[in-house]
Amino acid sequence: MLFSSLTFLFYFLPITVLAYYGFRRKRRNIVLLLASIFFYAWGELRYLPIIFVTITITYVGALVIERFKYKKSLLASFILLDLALLFYFKYTNFFLENLNQIFHHQWSLKVILPLGISFYTFQSLSYLIDVYRGQVKAQTNYLKIALYICLFPQLIAGPIVKYHDVVDQIDHREETVDKVYYGIRRFIIGLAKKVLIANTLGSIADTVFELLVENDGIQVGIAWLGTISRTLQVYYDFSGYSDMAIGLGAIFGFKFLENFNYPYISRSMSEYWKRWHISLGAWCKDYIYIPMGGSRVAPWRIYFNLFVLFVAIGLWHGATWNFIVFGALNALFIMGERLTGYNKKEFNGSWGGFQYLYTVPIFILNAILANTDTLKHSVICIKSLFGTVIPKNINYGFPFYIDRIDVIVLVISVLCCIPIFKNMLTWGNKYWICGVLIDIWLFFLLFASCLQLAASSYNPFIYFRF
Repeated sequence: MLFSSLTFLFYFLPITVLAYYGFRRKRRNIVLLLASIFFYAWGELRYLPIIFVTITITYVGALVIERFKYKKSLLASFILLDLALLFYFKYTNFFLENLNQIFHHQWSLKVILPLGISFYTFQSLSYLIDVYRGQVKAQTNYLKIALYICLFPQLIAGPIVKYHDVVDQIDHREETVDKVYYGIRRFIIGLAKKVLIANTLGSIADTVFELLVENDGIQVGIAWLGTISRTLQVYYDFSGYSDMAIGLGAIFGFKFLENFNYPYISRSMSEYWKRWHISLGAWCKDYIYIPMGGSRVAPWRIYFNLFVLFVAIGLWHGATWNFIVFGALNALFIMGERLTGYNKKEFNGSWGGFQYLYTVPIFILNAILANTDTLKHSVICIKSLFGTVIPKNINYGFPFYIDRIDVIVLVISVLCCIPIFKNMLTWGNKYWICGVLIDIWLFFLLFASCLQLAASSYNPFIYFRF
């Protein structure tokens, strides 16, 4: 079930909110847990046992780690159990495909990736490690661990919530009118990002990239249209989902940390990874980079740690060589910035714009690598951008792929990548009349989003496949 679906908006969410606030406070966690189980079962009923296996491993593992000696060995054992599920479902096909190429064999085992397994596995691991470190006590209530892992606002595509950030909220959160009001506003903004912007850009990008695969290349103008649309779509798709998740959390009294902070205004890749998918970056820093020694080791080891960190981030995104290259290239950029001190440089005035000549092409390269099936297609796309490839067939002209509405959406999407509208909202909230106008505007966005959902069947979420 998608957040951006009429079923969710007009059936699941209203019923869940009414049931949640219809019960006394001590029963509300049960309502949320049942709603979350139903939410996941709606789209992945056959994989519902997998999430309960993860919950059980996590629950038992924390109690055992806290109670017995040899904590490090016990932690490693339960981490391996959790990772075994993730590796089986996410990486089995990838390894078999590569073994088949090496040994010219035809081993086949088609494993389907359960929704959200990358996200809820990382949440499970963070809880086990937090207990091992003594940051939190092992939870003795199985239902509370189940709620933490499968809470529906962040179950499918994050943000990745660490247990120590929400442990107090599970028992002692406070639902207020202000939180609900903020949550509704935040949800509508995310919905509009997803439905009105990301879906429009995605439709353009899908058409262009399908054409690229069919013809082993496309014309320069069309290639730039498709890659720019895809680059912007990825941001609005995932940040829109995160906005909706944060908004839903607030409606039920939870406060989730921000997951995006205008990453496309970054002037270095070091800054970019502090703004993009913040919850993943923070998780990997706390549970991979720092345990390896972080920056408190010899210089050569720091660069090794950074390389391992970003290759792991790439593999987390997907089991393809594209994502391995994606991670490795980002590692090299980060290492180069650290080695030269570029990550600490910032040009003043108009010269600051030249830093974007470095970062923007990398944003586009990341989008290409993350959204093409093979390295071959990534290379073809890059060649098409510079006109160094001849398509098998002559494509339609540029206007065939974009109309006036698409142009307007494309311009709006570029403008919304900078915090101009966020600053306007912050300023507007100081005056009640501006707040009313903003609410009217948000109601219009909600209405327009619902109309678009009713009229279109195109409504994918890119990060569901991660």
